[in-house]
This record gives sequence, C-alpha cells and structure tokens, in this order.
Amino acid sequence: MDNRLRPSAFAYETECVIRNDALDLLPVRHAVPELLTALEERGTAVLHAPPGTGKTTLVPLALAGLIGDGPRRRVLVAEPRRMAVRAAARRMAWLVGQEVGEAVGFSVRGERRAGPATRVEVVTTGVLLQRLQRDAELSGVDVVLLDECHERHLDADTALAFLVDVRATLRPDLGLIAASATSDTEAWARLLTVQDDGGGPAPVVRAEGEGHGSALSFVPPPAGIRPPHGTWVDPAFLRHVAATVRLALRRDEGDLLCFLPGTGEIARTAGLLADVDAEVLPLHGRAPAAVQDTVLRGREPGGRRRVILSTSVAESSLTVPGVRIVVDSGLVREPRMDHARGLGSLATVPVSAAVATQRTGRAGREAPGSVYRCWSEIDDARQVRHPSPEIAVADLTGFALRVACWGDPSAAGLALLDAPPAGAMAAARAVLTAIGAVDAEGRATGRGARMARLGLPPRLARALLDAAPEVGLRRAAEVVALLSEEPPREYGDDLAAAWREARRGGDGYGARWRAEVRRLERSVGEAGRGGAPGEAGRAGGAGEDAVAGLVTALAFPERVARRREQGGFLMVSGSGARLAEGSRLAAAPWLAVAVADRTVRDATARVRLAAVLDEGTARRAAGHLWSEGEEVRWEDGDVVARAVERLGAVELTVRPLGQDAGSGLVREALLDGLRREGLGLLRWSREAVELRERLAFLREAVGEPWPDVSDEALIERAGEWLEPELSRARRRADLARLDAGAALRTLLPWATGEAGRLDELAPERIEVPSGSRIRVDYSGGRPVLAVKLQEMFGLARTPRVAGVPVLVHLLSPAGRPAAVTADLASFWREGYRSVRSELRGRYPKHPWPEDPSTAEPTRHTKARLGREG
Repeated sequence: MDNRLRPSAFAYETECVIRNDALDLLPVRHAVPELLTALEERGTAVLHAPPGTGKTTLVPLALAGLIGDGPRRRVLVAEPRRMAVRAAARRMAWLVGQEVGEAVGFSVRGERRAGPATRVEVVTTGVLLQRLQRDAELSGVDVVLLDECHERHLDADTALAFLVDVRATLRPDLGLIAASATSDTEAWARLLTVQDDGGGPAPVVRAEGEGHGSALSFVPPPAGIRPPHGTWVDPAFLRHVAATVRLALRRDEGDLLCFLPGTGEIARTAGLLADVDAEVLPLHGRAPAAVQDTVLRGREPGGRRRVILSTSVAESSLTVPGVRIVVDSGLVREPRMDHARGLGSLATVPVSAAVATQRTGRAGREAPGSVYRCWSEIDDARQVRHPSPEIAVADLTGFALRVACWGDPSAAGLALLDAPPAGAMAAARAVLTAIGAVDAEGRATGRGARMARLGLPPRLARALLDAAPEVGLRRAAEVVALLSEEPPREYGDDLAAAWREARRGGDGYGARWRAEVRRLERSVGEAGRGGAPGEAGRAGGAGEDAVAGLVTALAFPERVARRREQGGFLMVSGSGARLAEGSRLAAAPWLAVAVADRTVRDATARVRLAAVLDEGTARRAAGHLWSEGEEVRWEDGDVVARAVERLGAVELTVRPLGQDAGSGLVREALLDGLRREGLGLLRWSREAVELRERLAFLREAVGEPWPDVSDEALIERAGEWLEPELSRARRRADLARLDAGAALRTLLPWATGEAGRLDELAPERIEVPSGSRIRVDYSGGRPVLAVKLQEMFGLARTPRVAGVPVLVHLLSPAGRPAAVTADLASFWREGYRSVRSELRGRYPKHPWPEDPSTAEPTRHTKARLGREG
C-alpha cells in the first residue's frame, strides 16, 4: 500500500486492525493522494472511478483519516439505496477491524447505528436531505461524499444542489465530492462550482480500473417475443433469460448474477430455474435483510454455486462476492407520472448503454468473467447513452416541498443538471397548495415545514397529521406505514386485510413495517404538536375498514372512486379503475385507492391496493373537488341541461333542468353542437345556399370587406351572425328552424355601403342576347352560366362578374352540354363549326347559321321564328 494510506495514529487509538491486504487490492488507492490534494486546495472534486475500484469503501476511510496520515475528519457518505448503505458500512467496518457503529456507522430511515466515535457515517440520500433541512450547516461534518451520482436519482440530485448552495453561502469549509462510475464528469465539475471562486470547474480525479475483463456474448431472444409494456414482460422472454442462465452455467465457472427488471420477474425466473444445480437467491430492495446479507457475504467454503436474481440494486455500490458470470435481461423499470390524474406507474424499458456497461462490470471484479446480453448486437448499437434522470419523469411533489422549505420554490437558483419540467412542478404545487403545505406563491407554510420534517412524501404526511387526531396516532401511523412501502402482493388488494396481515406477519415486511410505525410515532412528536401515541381521537371506535379508508383518502383524495353501474369504478380524477377478478372490494360502493397504475395502452387503471370507503368520508377527503351547479352541454345530438352535484368527475346527484336552464349556458351548448356537427344543423334554403356561394366568390375575387363564409369561419363567428335567433333557441329543433339565409345577410358589409353592390358584383342572374335571364352558378368557385347556344348568337364578349369572366356552358337544344368556353369570340371563330356539324342534323328545327357572331339570338325553333316573323 502507498505509505500515505498506511494506518494513522488515530486508527490505532480506536483499536482499528487495518486489513491492508484487502485495501491493497483496490485500484482507487492510486487516486486517493490526488483527491486529498484537490480537497485541500479547492474543497471540492469529482471522482471518476469504475465499478469495483473501491471508491465506496476505501475513499471514505482515507478522507476520515482512518487510514493514511491525513487529518481526522467526520465524513458523511450518501448512497441512493438502503441496501448499499448497510453493505458499504459493513465492508468499511470490516476493513478497519471493527463492528458497525464504532468508527464506521450508518443511518437509514428508521434505523441508525452510529455513536460519538463514528468518523464515517453512511446514509441514504433521503436521510441526508432530512438532515440538511433540519441543519443546513451540517454541524460536525467535514466532508460529504455523494456516491453513484451517475444514477441520477432525484434525492441525489437534490442533495447535491443543496450542498452546493450550503458551500456557497454557509459553509465554504465543507468538503464536497461527487463520485461517479461513468465518464460524464465534466457536467458534475461545472455544477460543483456554480459559485465564482475564480478557480474554474472542480478538479476531476480519475481512478483507473484494474478489473480482470469479461468475455461478452449476445444471446438474442427468438422471434415473436412481444415488447414489454407497463410492468408486463412476455413470459416467453423470461423463458429465454432462464435458458441463457442455464447456458452460462454449463459454459462457465463461478457464481452467476442475473439482472431482471422487478421482483415479479425474479420470482417467475426463479421458478423456471428450480431444478438447476445451484442455489437460486433473490436480491432486491424489498428482500429481508437476512437474505440480503446472505447474498452479499458470498458463498460459504465448499458451498453450492449461486444464481443471484437481482433488480438494478446490484448495478453499483454493491460487490457480490464470487460472481464470475452476468446474464443481463436488458430491461429496467423507470417511474412514470400521469400528472393530470395523479397516477404513477412503472414502465419497463430497455437499459441504456451506461447501465449495460455498469452491469457488465459486475462479472470481472475478482477474476476474468463472462457476460451474456439477452439482446442482439443490432439492438445494442441502438441503445440510448444514459438513463432518464428521475427529475424528468417522476412525481415532483416531494421535491417541490423540499425546495419550497429550502427557500427556492421554483428551484431556479439551484445547481441542477436538469431543470424540473414546468408541467410536473405546476402539478406538484397544486397538490401542495390543496393540502396546505405551500401558499399561493409556492412558499412553504408552517404546516408544510412540519410535513417535510416527517420524512414522508407530502401526501402521506398530510394523511398522518390529519388522521391522527381522529383515529389515534398509532392507528394512523400503522396505515401510513402500509402506504409508505406497499405490502407484498400476496397480502392482497384489501388494505384493511393487509393491515391485519402485517400485524400478524413474521416476515421481513412485517418487521420493517413495525419499525416504520415506531419511527412515525416519534416523528410526529418531534415535528410539533400532534396526537400522542395510542390516542383514540374522535373516531377511535371506528373499524379497521373505516380507518384504512379515511387515511388513504386523505393521502390520495383524487383517487377516491365510486362504483359504476356497468362495472368497475370511476375516480374523482376522471380515471376509470378496475379490480382483480374475485376481489372482495368489488361490492364496495366507494373505494379509497392506495396503489394503482395505468399504462399508456390501458383505458383504465389497475387497482393494486385499496380500502373500503363511505360517501361521507369521500366527500370530506376530496372536498376541494366538490362542486354544484348547472351543467348544460351538447350530448348525443342535442342540448342536455342538468343540475349536478359532483365530486370531481363523480356525479353525486343529478336533476334535469328543462326550461329552467340558463339561456347563456344553453347558447354555449348550441354553439358547441355547431362546432361538433357542423352547419347542417341550420335550415339552408336554396336561396340561402346560393347567397353563401355568391359571398364565397366575392371573398375570393374581391377580398375585403366581403366576409369569409367557409365552414370554419362561420362556426367561429356563429355567436355573431346567428343572433338574436340563437339566444332564443333551446334545443336542436330550434336550430333546424333558424333561417340561415336571413342570418347570413347580417355579415354583409353594411357599414361600408358595399352590401348594396352585391347584385352588381355577383348577380343572381345575367341577361343574355336572347333576352332570357339566366341564373349564375357560383357553387364551383368560378361563376358558371349554363345557356342554350342559340341564345348567345351575336355576343362576342364573354360576360363578367366582379371582373371575372364567367365560364359559359353552351347547351344543345335538349339542354345537354355542347361546349364550354370562357372566350366566346374565340369559340365562334374556331369551335362553333365542329359543334354545328355534329348537332344540326340532330336538331334540324333549330337555327344553325354559318356565322353565329352576326346571327339573331333566339330561344325558339325555326318554325316558331317563322310564325312570329
């Protein structure tokens, strides 16, 4: 080991037994001197260290002076996951030969193992945020190391932004290191120095990895595999993953780590591997601590090979001893949020290239390894580079409350790599305003500050504070703890039944639930006034269904749902909801939905967990969505007028209004009907149609001031030209009696006097040489004059309207088209002869002179002309 990393005097004073042989194997040791120098000179740095180099374990010990000859410091290490916190603390304690809680400790929500002698404390980023909001100066802390920044968890991004702010305003002496396993360090370096210290971006210290390398194989699935959607993954794909695991076990030695998107896929894949000659173990955040510890300790000497089926928790921070093989499904779960309906969901998506590289690094940490990717090389080339930052896709209600309590409600002044989406922030502020956590300007209220101190999402904090005085703090805390970490699926979808199961349960979930209940009871007391533990409250005698329903409805008022006659439920947010087949909740008139998700392909949300509710509680919990009034709208082809009392989208009472409906509302409904169904709702006589065609022609030929009479323009101005008849109409039949032609005349340019020139510019009829007055057809855009050929004899110049030559349709004596021309003179010279030769034999009684330009126009036959002569 580098002499600068040999045990310090402080290490011996605390009876540390440094495991130098293990520390010597960690490649990051070569970068530590440069990192310490950067910290001394600039107070901040970015550490780039590939997976397995020791950044999570050796670096904090060196920063604290537990190894090496550096100064003694109190170091806070922030990890994104509880499992990583415990594992890192346990590993560092082992490296210095102590128990966890002595020189090295940890804190996660509801559990702390640290004492006065603790120099390195590992915490979740959530715990770090809580400490920052209680004590922004982080009194007693010298250095903060934010690990795994590249994962872009929302809490980690927020914590880094707050810490940059603290260094700029309160604690310039606070050391800050951002550690990343990926190479995108320049952005972090700029972010850490948003304050102008004159030194440019923070130093970037790079640790070279000394992994053993891995052989990479692509094992694409067979044709016909359907892509995942929501949380659904094609069972055929999981069979392919299981087959790849079997292939890898036959080909390679050592333990195998298989990455899967979620706990459901882990359980199903474990079933498919039940007969392999290996111990199949799950690894995920909800696994019991004993199971997690067993996996992370490694294989016992002489023990069976292990197949570890893991979610993304094993991508970084954790080393799983003995692993030589990685099988990567290539899938990961990401949060999605429907802000309009307040529904969150998980989407199963392909991993990014950065995540795939992270997973690959798990295989070659201790020896040469093998990696099997369950996708093709073509798909590998199409991967996005980095995962979506959580701030871009998640519910931002908790974030919005944190930044409001921090004093920057818009987050505009915070050092964030990605700004929060405006729509998501607006939705979050709407929720916070409704529960009294922020004021109209988005600033945190006293109630909001109290909520933030509870270490809960704002919705759950509201439910705990408001329900405790009514049902007792203990019972409120028990239900909130159930909502805080969703119970296992085997507990069922009935929240009250799950509550009873958690009380009985001896499983890992039950233990975590009871610990969280105790934490919440303490937190309410620490956060300020509230019910005492065990206090009954006004509703102390209420049954478990009623208590579960009240607490859930207070937490998620927009998910209060009423049963529909046709089946399923309707939430007050407007989303439909359905229960699993055979659920006992199906008969409930009202539900308070605790967990539901809706993918983009689903018309309704799937209810995972809910409680029975009564209408009175529903009205109270979602009271801010209550409304009463007249509703008049166009529906099913006519005006429907009702007096409605509603809770959001749920109609509580309905009474027909009939003639009592307000005329203004009826008018708007009729206008909506015109927009939906068009102008055919009006009575269009022949004269009205022709007037509209004449006006359309003038608009095209002359322009202003002649009105636009297209469908779009007339519908847009319907409230203008259909008055006053429209205000007197009450239903569809009244529209059908409305004279469109008379109404249309109101649009003529009366004010300029041009209206009087309508018949001059676009006459209904034109007198032709025979004396007949022939109607002009404006329906085709260009005016058309259809007239018998003999009636036009002697006319050389084509008639015009508004300066536009009409298109003359010259008809045979039988009224059939003989020729079409816009230039009569040319037709008499060049076209008439062929028409004459074709038709005079067919119509011998009609005149067909040699020279039509000088002939007498006529409407009659030659015989009648002779008698008249």
